[in-house]
Amino acid sequence: AMEKSYLCMFLLLLVISCALAKDAAKKDTKDTTAKPKLPQTLSRGWGDQLIWTQTYEEALFRAKHSQKPLMIIHHLEDCPHSQALKKVFAEHKDIQKLAEKFILLNLVYETTDKNLAPDGQYVPRILFIDPSLTVRADITGRYSNRLYAYEPSDISLLHSNMQKALKLLKTEL
Repeated sequence: AMEKSYLCMFLLLLVISCALAKDAAKKDTKDTTAKPKLPQTLSRGWGDQLIWTQTYEEALFRAKHSQKPLMIIHHLEDCPHSQALKKVFAEHKDIQKLAEKFILLNLVYETTDKNLAPDGQYVPRILFIDPSLTVRADITGRYSNRLYAYEPSDISLLHSNMQKALKLLKTEL
């Protein structure tokens, strides 16, 4: 009978310590969500001092209401082409300055909006959308098979395409 009560005690202690551990874990996660999210996480390295939107819906809403063009960068963390373009983009002072005039979004997943993949779901690809929420099919990179692709060597073309997106805005609105 003695052994049985020891076993009961042991099991009881085990249950209590598990409950406490679970409680402690719960408290940890609560603490991290309470902290304000830093915008850096949204930049994913494309420009930590820039303001990035979190979702496509939010980006569209902001573009429409601020009358600024939207620039969407599709990329993948483990894609060397995306990484190379990101590095050049983030270090290009003029692009970073110009980017402040845009609503910005970078995505590591595809949206369900087919307009964002007019010629396929490749990365990296960069599309411009005007405040009337029209995808600008007239602002493209230099590759005919992947119209919205940019290589690191195309960074000046991307810069002039950003200027073009802003200029079109002035003439059309």
